[in-house]
Amino acid sequence: MSESPPDDPHARWKFLRDVLVFQLKLILGNLQNFLLVPVSLVAAFIDVFVKHERHGGRFYRVLEWGRKTDEAIDIYSAIGGYNSTAPEEGGESMKSDFTVDSVLARVEGVIVREYQKGGTAASVKSAVDKALDQLQHETGKGKAKADDVVKRLADKLRDSKDKPPP
Repeated sequence: MSESPPDDPHARWKFLRDVLVFQLKLILGNLQNFLLVPVSLVAAFIDVFVKHERHGGRFYRVLEWGRKTDEAIDIYSAIGGYNSTAPEEGGESMKSDFTVDSVLARVEGVIVREYQKGGTAASVKSAVDKALDQLQHETGKGKAKADDVVKRLADKLRDSKDKPPP
């Protein structure tokens, strides 16, 4: 995640974007894993019984596909990159056109252009910003009360943990 100056008026939106993109990438990564389990097992099973140019050739092709899709998902890009197979490390990098980040960057580009034109997106963003600012201001008033509730709950949990079972 790129650090924003404290006075950056768009810092909240960068943060919310990172949260949403991370959740999307988690879902994609889980879907990838869900598919890789049976596909890799079938490939390995076939490799055991059907000769290939090398032992495990089909299985290793599935692994390569998994590596490339993992690179395209790039789940930890919000903290500065997670490309463990970058070209400088001896791996082949995915074409940047096929990463989740590049697709999202294109979509964001359209939204930003509309925002800069002062279109509907600008007024929606302004209204949401005001609502979130107000919500944060109002919840700030109850922070001490919320902290007290959390502290009491933690104390109760600690006390019940220290008591011997009946």
